Amino acid sequence: MKSKDWNWLIGIVLTFGVFYFIPYNAEWFNTSIISGINLLSDYAKQHVLTCLIPALFIAGAIAVFIKKEKVMKYLGHEAKKYVSYGVASVSGAILAVCSCTILPLFAGIRKRGAGLGPAITFLFAGPAINVAAIFLTMSVLGIKIGLARIIFAILLSILAGLTMALIFREKVEKKKLLIEQTENLQLSNKVLITFFVLMIGVLVVNGLQIDKIIKYSLLGFFTFGVAVLVFWKFKKHITQKWLNETWNFSKMLLPLLFIGVFIAGFIMPLLPQTLIENLVGQNTIIGNLIASIFGAFMYFSTLTEIPILQALIAKGMHSGPALALLLAGPSLSLPNMLVVRKVLGNKKTAVYVGLVVVYSTIAGLVFGTFT
Repeated sequence: MKSKDWNWLIGIVLTFGVFYFIPYNAEWFNTSIISGINLLSDYAKQHVLTCLIPALFIAGAIAVFIKKEKVMKYLGHEAKKYVSYGVASVSGAILAVCSCTILPLFAGIRKRGAGLGPAITFLFAGPAINVAAIFLTMSVLGIKIGLARIIFAILLSILAGLTMALIFREKVEKKKLLIEQTENLQLSNKVLITFFVLMIGVLVVNGLQIDKIIKYSLLGFFTFGVAVLVFWKFKKHITQKWLNETWNFSKMLLPLLFIGVFIAGFIMPLLPQTLIENLVGQNTIIGNLIASIFGAFMYFSTLTEIPILQALIAKGMHSGPALALLLAGPSLSLPNMLVVRKVLGNKKTAVYVGLVVVYSTIAGLVFGTFT
C-alpha cells in the first residue's frame, strides 16, 4: 500500500475514533459542528459562485494569456523595487476579495514569474485595501481608522514583502527566462483587455453595496460578455488550455479552502469572547497581539470584519487592537494559511504568518497611541 493510501486510512480511523469517543450529549462539540457547517454553507452561498469561481478563472487566464515577460517587467526579480512593490501594493484595490479569494490570483502571478516579495505584498494588501472595504470602514468605523487601514496596509504589505525577499533569497535563472518562448495565442491586446476587464468586473460589482437587481444584472451582463467573447474570438485549443489551468488551480485550492473554513467555524464557539474583549480593551502589546492572532486565524469573508469590529468596539475594544485585527483579519485566515502553504511550503508560510501578526501588532500599537 502506498504512503498516500496509508495517510487516507489513518485519517479515516482517527476521524471515526474521535466521533466514537465523544459523547453525543457533548453540547460544545455539537455547537461547534453546527457552527462549522453554517460557516461553510454561508461561504459557499455568498462567495464561491460570485467571488471564488471568477477569481479561479482569472488565475487560469493569468497563467495562459499574460506573457511571463510582462509579469517579470513589473513584478519580477529584475524590476525596480519601487515599481514592483508599488504595483503589488495597490493592484488589489479594485478587487472586492477576501483572504481566500485573493489566493488564486496570488498563485497565478507567482506561477507567471512574480518575485516572492511582490507576490507577498499583493497577497497581504489585496484583501485589506479593496475600495468597497475602505469606504465601508470609513462610513461605519470612522475616517481616522479608514485612513489608517489604507496607509498601514500598503506600508506593512511592502515591508512584509521586502522582509520575505530578504530572508528567502531566490535564485534567478536568467538564461531560462530568455530562452522561454511564449506561445502565440493569436489574440489581440484589445480582445485580452476586454476579456480581463469583464472578468474583473464580476469581482468589482460583487463587492459594491448597490441594489440587488442592479448588481445581479451587471453580474449577468459581465458573465454573458465573457461567454460571448470566448465563443466568438477564442479558438478551441486556447479555450481548453484556459479551462485546464483554471481546473488545476481549483483542484489545488478548493479542498483546502473548504476544510479551513469548516475548521474556523468549528473553533469559533470555543473562543472565550468575554476574555478576548477584556484583553483588547486597552492599547497594550498583549492586547494588540491577541487581536492580531485572533484576526489571523479566524475567517472573515469580504466586508464582514467591519460589523464584527463595530460590535467589539461598542463593547470596549480599543482603537489600537481594532486596527490590528482590521489589518491581520482580511489578509490571513486558517483556510488562507493552508493554501499558501501549498504554494510556498511550510517554512515560508510560517514566516509570512509571523510577519503579518507582528507587523499588525506594531501598527495597532502605534495607531492606538495617537488616537
